[in-house]
Amino acid sequence: MSKNTNGKAKTGLSRRNVLKGTAAVAGLAAGSTIGGFPTIWAQEDITVRTVGMAVSNMPQLEAMANEALPFNVKQTAAQIPDIMARGINQSASADLFEPPMMLLRAMWPTGKFQAWDTTKLPEWDQVVDLYKAPGKIWPDAWYGDGQNPSQVGYTSGPEARDFVDPGSTKWITHHPVLHNADTLGIRPDIIGRPIDSWKELINPEFAGRSALVAFPQIGLMDAAMAFQANGEIEYGDKGNMTREEIDFSIDRLIDLKKSGHWRVLWSTFNESVQLMVSGEVVIQSMWSPAVTAVREQGVSCTYQDLKEGYRSWTLGHMLPRHLEGKKLGAVYDYVTWYHSGTAGAFFARQGYYVVTWQNTKKYLPAAEWDFWMEGKPATVDIYSPFGKLMEKVGAVRDGGSYKNRMGRIAVWNSVMDENEYLTDRWNEFMAS
Repeated sequence: MSKNTNGKAKTGLSRRNVLKGTAAVAGLAAGSTIGGFPTIWAQEDITVRTVGMAVSNMPQLEAMANEALPFNVKQTAAQIPDIMARGINQSASADLFEPPMMLLRAMWPTGKFQAWDTTKLPEWDQVVDLYKAPGKIWPDAWYGDGQNPSQVGYTSGPEARDFVDPGSTKWITHHPVLHNADTLGIRPDIIGRPIDSWKELINPEFAGRSALVAFPQIGLMDAAMAFQANGEIEYGDKGNMTREEIDFSIDRLIDLKKSGHWRVLWSTFNESVQLMVSGEVVIQSMWSPAVTAVREQGVSCTYQDLKEGYRSWTLGHMLPRHLEGKKLGAVYDYVTWYHSGTAGAFFARQGYYVVTWQNTKKYLPAAEWDFWMEGKPATVDIYSPFGKLMEKVGAVRDGGSYKNRMGRIAVWNSVMDENEYLTDRWNEFMAS
């Protein structure tokens, strides 16, 4: 008999155990009923191998999937460039690739992936309209600069390499997984005053105590949010800059670096956490789980709601071309489980949003739903999915409600048309 995280014995059987028991009696497992595939599972010979970022490929999520599903799931965390390189050059080495959606324009046209059939995805109707038409979750939401997710979601056929209008076919290039709205993390206990604008990232007051993410396609947009908020430049499209806009931005970044403004350009999740815990940095590019990790160590850290809006990102599952038969059916079942609600509750407790948010609501207690999704004051103590106290009664989530955050996207993480030029100039900045 297994135990839950509170140490209490579970009296129910998991779906995996039920199906394994059926296999022992009948000689083979029950048919899959999750993803619409008439799959007959040979219990021990199916393993779904996923490759994605560490923020979504976690041991805890892997364990949840293995408990719920009648086949094995093996997750591998990798850095963004490695996910793309492996997906393009070694696509048969995994069964699902989970890149940031900003990489879709580079990965999908390679022909190394096959399209998803939305008619075989039972939860597809629950996916928010951000990924469909009109590219917004709500009618009054900001569309955002850069690559709106709806622009790269649909393709013309199962082995096509193109992008077509959202909703015009049943074929999608990827199955959306998570999204979130990123902003700046601060140490309010050290700063001691309100922070309400991106321009504070480049405020001389924080010289030597500011940090920027080192990924060029993300770090440059954080800097652009600051430069525009400071009245230095008005970009035509922060997510797809001209060469002149790139030059202005990189030259300013170099000047700031030479003046000692940047304490560090961080490249790993753990580095961003430790910079804030130590107090070496008081304002920086930051990701939601990193803020969670800082708070779990008892250190004050706030994810600021800034008046110019958020920089946002989303992840999607891509199907390698080699998948077929039972393995393909297992992958469809895996993503259907992923979107059915339990994974959504797990990620909600880290501040992330699974794209089928109405299903998430089924698995979050009302008090937690009100805190994480509605932006209401906590009526109970709030714990992370790892059992650590996050907030006490009365606290309000940074950035407020789901609608406030995902409804105010200023720019999407994007790969620009001038990406090669951007990369060359970013390398110049890094070496300066």
